[in-house]
Order: sequence, then structure tokens, then C-alpha cells
Amino acid sequence: MNLKKILTIPILGLLLLGANTALAENIDPDNDGSQYAYGQNVGWLNFEPNVAEPNVGATVSEEKLTGFIWAENIGWINLDPNDDDPNTGVSNDGSGHLSGLAWGENVGWINFNPEVSGDPNHYGVTIDFDGNFDGYAWGENIGWINFNPEVSGDPNHYGVTIDFDGNFDGYAWGENIGWINFNSADLFGYGVLACKVNYIDLDNFADDWLQSGIGIPADLDDSNDVDFLDYGVLAGYWLMYCPDDWPLK
Repeated sequence: MNLKKILTIPILGLLLLGANTALAENIDPDNDGSQYAYGQNVGWLNFEPNVAEPNVGATVSEEKLTGFIWAENIGWINLDPNDDDPNTGVSNDGSGHLSGLAWGENVGWINFNPEVSGDPNHYGVTIDFDGNFDGYAWGENIGWINFNPEVSGDPNHYGVTIDFDGNFDGYAWGENIGWINFNSADLFGYGVLACKVNYIDLDNFADDWLQSGIGIPADLDDSNDVDFLDYGVLAGYWLMYCPDDWPLK
């Protein structure tokens, strides 16, 4: 199976991953195009689409995934349907076990913690402390999606990963939709980057230290002063995913 072959298509009509009902997102914090993955049969996925409404994009947090996915060949995928069923929406239990249901307008429900009757094995998607994905999701119309596939005779690691800076990498494999590529080196320099609070934010915070006024980025508690209370807010998010509308990037 030639992974490079799927990447020879020009960048036309990009897939969109959109926002939750609060219209918030934390993908591509540097606005340099770090928002795309590519599916062999579903086309480009855009985690921060440019549409009429502002701040429409995916949000990754320690507890859940929210937002919509727009795929050029299968349309929107909603990571947090927010209907009357509390089991919908993709969540993380704090130990790296994902669960819940996403909804694709053309592919139906996608279960991130599927169970197989009579089979005691755990098939749900997990993320370990080092950011390595494992396990399977199940789409009612697209079948199994393996987040840590192995290729016979190939020593390379194809599983999806996310590093401490929020960069996604690697490949997932769908039995009916083929490879899904998060590897920016193969994607013309594109990829997916989730915003994480790090030294860049600390440096920007230091530039505003002890300033007073309206609209200062480092005024994280909206007091019109940048002081130790704001530093406490920054420290509380340190090395975690950025909250909605994070101003320090």
C-alpha cells in the first residue's frame, strides 16, 4: 500500500472540522495553516474552516473533543452532537480512555468506545501519557477505524500521536475509508496543531506584566491589571490545552 500515492492530489476543497454550539476553537493557534489532515478516500479534513461565522473550528481539551468536522467527500462530522442522549459527544475520562459518539451527516454515528458482543477485549480509543493513540472507533456506515495500525513487514509506526506541543502526527486506518494521514511532512507542510499553553504564552505574558488598561492580552481575569492573579490563571493552564479565546498566542 503506497501511502505517498494518496498525497499527489492538488489541495482542492478542504475538509472542515468546525466548532461546538459555543463557536469556540483552539486549532492552529499561530494561523499558519496547521489545521489539515488527509483521508485516502474522504479527502482533506480542515479543523479550522473559514466560514461565515467566526471561531468555527474544533476544540481539544483535557476532558473532551467538541466541534464539527467538515470533510470534502463526506461532509460535516459533529464531535459533540448535544442532543438528549448524554452518551453522545466524545469525552476523555482523565485516564486516556475516549468514549461517546460523534455524528457524521453522511456516515452516521461514530462510536469511540465500541463493544463487541461476546468479546471481552477493549476496542475503544485510548491515548497514553506520551500522546500515543491506540484502539478502534466504529462507524455505523464506515466500519472500524484503527488508530494504531500495523503494516506487515514495515517497521515504521503508523499510529496517531499528539506531542506535548499539541502537534498531531501519524496515520489511522479505516477498513472502508483507507488511510487518514496526520503527518505534516507528507502534507505539503500542513498538519494539525492544537493550542497548548507553553513558554510562548509565558513570554507574551511577561511583556504585559504590571500593565494596566482595557484589552491587555495578559489580563486573564478581566480586572484591567496584569498581576499575580493573572499569573495564577496562566499557571493553572500550564502545558494544558488552551481554553476558548485564549489571548496569549
